[in-house]
Amino acid sequence: MDALFHNSRRKLSQGLLFWREVGKGTPVILLHGAWNESSQWVKVMESLSRDFHCFAPDLLGFGESENPNIHYSIDLEVECLAELLQALKLEKVYLVGHSLGGWIAASYALKYPEQVYGLVLLSPEGVKIEGQKKQWQKMQRLVGYSPLIVKLLRLLHPLAKILGLHEKIQHDLQLRQVLLQYPIGCQLLFQRQQPEIEAELLQDRLHLIEAPVLILQGGKDTAAALAKSQAYTQLISNVDLKMIAHAGNDLPESCAGVVAGDVKDFIKGEK
Repeated sequence: MDALFHNSRRKLSQGLLFWREVGKGTPVILLHGAWNESSQWVKVMESLSRDFHCFAPDLLGFGESENPNIHYSIDLEVECLAELLQALKLEKVYLVGHSLGGWIAASYALKYPEQVYGLVLLSPEGVKIEGQKKQWQKMQRLVGYSPLIVKLLRLLHPLAKILGLHEKIQHDLQLRQVLLQYPIGCQLLFQRQQPEIEAELLQDRLHLIEAPVLILQGGKDTAAALAKSQAYTQLISNVDLKMIAHAGNDLPESCAGVVAGDVKDFIKGEK
């Protein structure tokens, strides 16, 4: 029988927040990545709902949540989550976060340690790695392309093919289309002032996380993603890293059964 999902909305101090909810029992909060929204967790939630009470919000500025004209930050998303959990009367939860959601989940655990049983982080963002500044600048340029530049790149496709550059240009233009669908994800990850972003990075504070942590990482993900998961693993004291060798950067969708099983085993192992 299919799990019965409930969709809900709540007006918070910063804006209206939407979330998906299913199941009963120990509360598990699932936070989506930068280029997604809460629907990425549906298959995982279907499996977990047999044992747990699952909540998957659209972060403020994403999906069906409101997108107010305010300055976005990781701490803003943490405070919105804290306000939502207070409204739902959830005193202590497990947090599961993918990519940007992993950064927010870890930041939440540092700010509100008494409210977190444990963390499962899938390819988490939020730590400094070699070459990161260069990558931020590349993404800023890509998103900032004018329509004229995009048109020119498309017109130059035959020449690019001769020069062996067509696959790279096509990949960049496809990536740009994805990024433009998630302007708040762009802001949070690379379109704010660099000192502000760096002030919210966690490498100097991860050793303070008190809750147990499980890191899930796709073996076919990018080198940068692998480096970030390794950094989390090295800097947190009570942590396990599990590599899912055949997986890429879309663990909640492509490996929903594996992820749900790992989350379930992690929570039951902590009880």
